[in-house]
Amino acid sequence: MLITGGAGGIGRATGERFAAAGDTVVLADRSAESLADVVSAFDTVAADVTIVADCERMVAETVERHGRLDVLVNCAGVWVEGPTTEMTEEEWDRTIDVNLKGTFFACRFAIPHLERTEGCIVNLSSDAGLVGTVETAIYNASKGGVSLLTRSLALELAPKGVRVNAVCPNDVDTPMLAGQARDYGGDGPDGYLAALLANYPQKGRSRFIRPEEIAALIVYLASAEAAPITGACIPIDFGSTAGY
Repeated sequence: MLITGGAGGIGRATGERFAAAGDTVVLADRSAESLADVVSAFDTVAADVTIVADCERMVAETVERHGRLDVLVNCAGVWVEGPTTEMTEEEWDRTIDVNLKGTFFACRFAIPHLERTEGCIVNLSSDAGLVGTVETAIYNASKGGVSLLTRSLALELAPKGVRVNAVCPNDVDTPMLAGQARDYGGDGPDGYLAALLANYPQKGRSRFIRPEEIAALIVYLASAEAAPITGACIPIDFGSTAGY
């Protein structure tokens, strides 16, 4: 299986869970330096999903090395927030290119191989790919695109035996969330994170989702037990989208 964003918190946790089950895992990431820190249980490939040729190459290298592709997990992603009137073309391009374009072209090149194995795709969308959130218009657009891309591909590929689903988490305790708090925290990262938790239905009992909890759902969706599930965009968010 091939996991993009493989050096990140969710990507690495997912790779570890697949590997623990005896699966062969290839982690792809833009940062060769970050991949160098990945434990030796994984094969790796340096690739930038915003570059179409890199998407083609990472799939081709995976198949060349291991002879087949059964699962594609698209975990590569970036965050941006702020008032729409302050957003820049650079922020739009970067977010759409990583979150949506990269997911699309990874799928595009993986599909012929997945058709041969009757494999599956699991995309990482977001709660913000299901409902609107304040001052995150670009991120909402990117993840909303991932959610509908997932549903469209599920219908297109169902006759060929390929399943496509998306996991839609709220905030996950990863380095990406820490960077988000640092970059957008204003008066301080701690206050930023506390404000996120304050919006959860659990209030004082809330915590952030753990990467391994996302990984567990991804691995299940890729399993034979999930055979009837395709076209699903499943929230894992402590109920934060339940009231919409």
